[in-house]
Amino acid sequence: MLLFISDHPMLCAVALILIDIAVWRLFSVNPGNWKLVARLVIFAVFSAVLFNDGMNPMLVAPYADNTPLHLAATALQIGWWLFAARTLTVLLGALMMQRVGHTGRLLQDLMGAVIFLIAIIAAMAYVLDLPVKGVLATSGAVAIIVGLALQSTLSDVFSGIVLNTTKPYQLDDWISIDGTEGRVTDIDWRATRLQTSQGSMAVIPNSLAAKAKIINFSRPADMFGLAVSLQVSPHARPQTVLDALERAMQGCRPLLAKPAPSVAFKTSASGGVEYEISGFVPAMTLKREVRNQLYDLAYRHLQAAGVSLLSSAESATPAPTSRARALLESSNIFSTLRQEEKETFSQNMTLQTFRAGDMILPEGEISDHLFIIESGVISVILSKAGHKFEAGRMGPGEVIGEGGILSDQAMQADFTAKTYCTLYRIEKEYLKPCLDARHDISEAMKNLLDFRLHAAQNLTQESPVVPVKKGFMQWLRSRT
Repeated sequence: MLLFISDHPMLCAVALILIDIAVWRLFSVNPGNWKLVARLVIFAVFSAVLFNDGMNPMLVAPYADNTPLHLAATALQIGWWLFAARTLTVLLGALMMQRVGHTGRLLQDLMGAVIFLIAIIAAMAYVLDLPVKGVLATSGAVAIIVGLALQSTLSDVFSGIVLNTTKPYQLDDWISIDGTEGRVTDIDWRATRLQTSQGSMAVIPNSLAAKAKIINFSRPADMFGLAVSLQVSPHARPQTVLDALERAMQGCRPLLAKPAPSVAFKTSASGGVEYEISGFVPAMTLKREVRNQLYDLAYRHLQAAGVSLLSSAESATPAPTSRARALLESSNIFSTLRQEEKETFSQNMTLQTFRAGDMILPEGEISDHLFIIESGVISVILSKAGHKFEAGRMGPGEVIGEGGILSDQAMQADFTAKTYCTLYRIEKEYLKPCLDARHDISEAMKNLLDFRLHAAQNLTQESPVVPVKKGFMQWLRSRT
């Protein structure tokens, strides 16, 4: 083998270059560290073959008396410089990817371009024996002309380098650049690409991003802010509104406890008063869902406090004369009752109050009455493997105790007042004949009971234990 290499060095050098291309292009096994090692080994062997045959890349190519061999040697020596530049670029790229990740790709490309430029100039100086000073002077003039022609593009390139160095944002961050909001999908030589919430792609030049106001919603991590503004009647007492919105915030479980959510007065006008609820959620994907939930809770708690939301086309709405009647109107279960039935129903509803921490309905107790929440927040506590946890929170308009009314069945949860609560109580003796006569109301209550039982079962069901596979090494460690 060594004899063949010494007899045919040029053929072996070309074969090594082809092997390197095949290894790098045809095989894509990850991780790619083995390919980098293979390239280093091939380059070392390639260098040994050239130097052993007298084809020193630092000198003019040999075989001056044989034109074909001289040209082949010249090509191989120039190829050595390019091979060395490519190997060094790949090596630096691998090191940079480990330290700075994908965001260092732009700097890696720039360093690669500089390394190849140096390799080309070195090959011209050493192998071709050209006057480098003249080449550099000519290339400098050309660079000035090209730079003036590509001034905006170069501005994007250097702005991209600044952005990758200072790192105001990274891949997969949710950001806003001059009002354009989206998730960063790529940062290249010219632009930053964002995928907006509508699914479209926004391409923002790096020069514009470097000068623009940038808001990074992903920093700090696991904390994303949201705000909901509401306009109410100017005749409503501010403290009443603030208390209702505080209860709405407490009823929204996805809101982070730290930093604590807050509600504040914003502006006042003759048409209405504007308040804002602000808080934080642990994931960007939750913002829309939590905003919707928070607005619904605010509406219900304000309605329970006798305060109505306003739109630009309507003025303050007078509060209903009977809160019990209003609860029946807004209830998903009892809204189908006729007007006279609602009137009679509301007269048989008794108001009860509970302080924060009071037990409303304990786990295992069969309720002989139905509660409709008038105001406040109620916490639903389930048990799993002997440990209690909060499974949900309930607010105005929701009912408690339907299991005992329908089938003398106890619920699998504790219902505890999280804030000061007022609930309307309807006795089973009065409610049962109504359910027998009105199958639509009975069916709605059965669907609610089935949904809650199914949800409680899913939350309290024990997860199957996945057996851990034990091999020889685990057995050997356990014996030591």
